[in-house]
Amino acid sequence: MSQQGGEYIAPAGTRLSAPVPEGWADQIAAYERGEFTPVPPKHAATVVLLRDRADRPPEVYLLKRAASMSFAGGFYAFPGGRVDPRDADAEIAWAGPSAAEWAARFGSDEAEARALLCAAVRETFEESGVLFAGPDEHSVVADTTGDAWEADRRALVSRETSLAEFLAARSLVLRTDLLGAWSRWITPEFEPRRYDTAFFVAALPAGQRTRDVSGESETTVWLTPRQAVDDHAAGTTLMLPPTSSTLRDLCGFGTAGQAVRAAAGRPLKPIMATVRQRADGAWHLEWEL
Repeated sequence: MSQQGGEYIAPAGTRLSAPVPEGWADQIAAYERGEFTPVPPKHAATVVLLRDRADRPPEVYLLKRAASMSFAGGFYAFPGGRVDPRDADAEIAWAGPSAAEWAARFGSDEAEARALLCAAVRETFEESGVLFAGPDEHSVVADTTGDAWEADRRALVSRETSLAEFLAARSLVLRTDLLGAWSRWITPEFEPRRYDTAFFVAALPAGQRTRDVSGESETTVWLTPRQAVDDHAAGTTLMLPPTSSTLRDLCGFGTAGQAVRAAAGRPLKPIMATVRQRADGAWHLEWEL
């Protein structure tokens, strides 16, 4: 284990485990008996949004997914969602590392990398009102709370418009340089809905503020990573391994900027949890960082 800012961080190669969430045992048992055929994972992206606080470590933005959601209902998560095929539009105005550079990080082709970055930006705007875009490659919009912005956000949510069309209509440039690729997680094979999700970290742009606008969440909260980890360990909040692991890794950073800069050196090898039944009959998820 390595130490960073007083918090111990598991190095690559560490194997971790956690009890499976309540209600998953029957599904896992069916998978283990060969009664469940794994479905191919769909590409998705999520953004760990951080904001600096003068008197304490940076805070992270979390949404509690509505209990009625078919995937991870009632669990706390970061803004994010599935890739829209139009997210791969090559005509989008772009600032920051090229699609080829991002593809090299993810081990993908340029279209897939472009789609992941665009999905990350689009989903964050859809679910929090925060937009990583600006009039040029050196600036970012300072306020997205007006009625016109809300109409645009709703059009993205309903898929009436694409991210490329939205940005072009406002003459905005996608600021991919504001995002840091943090990790990549694949949903376990026993899940009926599976995603290959790219995790990014980003600092809340100056002047912008989050809004509880997601129709998929019950509530939203800003917490320090340490508080979020402690709440999860105490059993007061539900989190899947990608969320809790990411929060643990962020506990040692003193500012949002430090976390974003640290992302440049992170390995992006896909992580997928497997399951093992212990002697007492309880199922546990296991994964290697």
